Amino acid sequence: MDVHLVDGTYELFRHYYAVPPARDADGREVGAVRGVVASILGMIRQGATHLAVATDHVIESFRNDLWPGYKTGDGIDPALRSQFTLLEETLVELGVTVWPMVEFEADDALAAAAAALDEDPRVERVIICTPDKDLAQSVRGTRVVQFNRRTRTMRDEAGVVARFGVAPASIPDYLALVGDSADGYPGLPGWGTKSAAAVLHRYRRLEAIPDDWRTWGVNAANPARLARTLAGERDRALLFRTLATLRTDVPLFESVEQLRWQGPTNAFRKTAAKLDAAIPSS
Repeated sequence: MDVHLVDGTYELFRHYYAVPPARDADGREVGAVRGVVASILGMIRQGATHLAVATDHVIESFRNDLWPGYKTGDGIDPALRSQFTLLEETLVELGVTVWPMVEFEADDALAAAAAALDEDPRVERVIICTPDKDLAQSVRGTRVVQFNRRTRTMRDEAGVVARFGVAPASIPDYLALVGDSADGYPGLPGWGTKSAAAVLHRYRRLEAIPDDWRTWGVNAANPARLARTLAGERDRALLFRTLATLRTDVPLFESVEQLRWQGPTNAFRKTAAKLDAAIPSS
């Protein structure tokens, strides 16, 4: 069987900016929720049998305690933020497994689920539905893959190497060096994508990179400066790697059969009718 793991936060953002706003009879903005639910139903109609959706029920996580600049919910349009809980409730009524994250992030749930499912011999393939580069670290061969539902592109382990220049296991180290503006940490000065890929392709982990750049034997721009920066800010690089490393110890389910879709609940029909009847917002 294939198991689909969906980044619900990404899907909600994607549909919020892609579909017209709409309000239900109670005056709630529901356009993005309606789009996501229709999208999930489309997956089911196309044959998805086992699936789960992870959401950021609370945008902040344990990472905010580690780095003050880490992403928060500040600046999210209230009309979008108000749909997070509604999406979770509607998907539960649809009969879909939902993991609303509070201490951890939706990405952590996806990574933890992928790791657990990778150990299950009944699972043929785990499809992580998100373009988020953080999740590239969870890709394993052709068995655990990333799928961008917007562009309809699939990325396996060879695809990760082709895109980033490093294997999935080195993605946290790569992000530690180059930074991740979406998550709010800057990386190290001077370290760009090409330099980080070249050095990590050889050394794989931050700890293995020698202080003496003359031993690197890689094609990197201004390696002496890169080496000085890394030597002087190695502790910060390790902190950034901690921020980039997704947690795989989040307890979510006991059996893959808990993720099997068995149809909507009785409550879904009423909710679906309200979503279908929603009218465009002014």
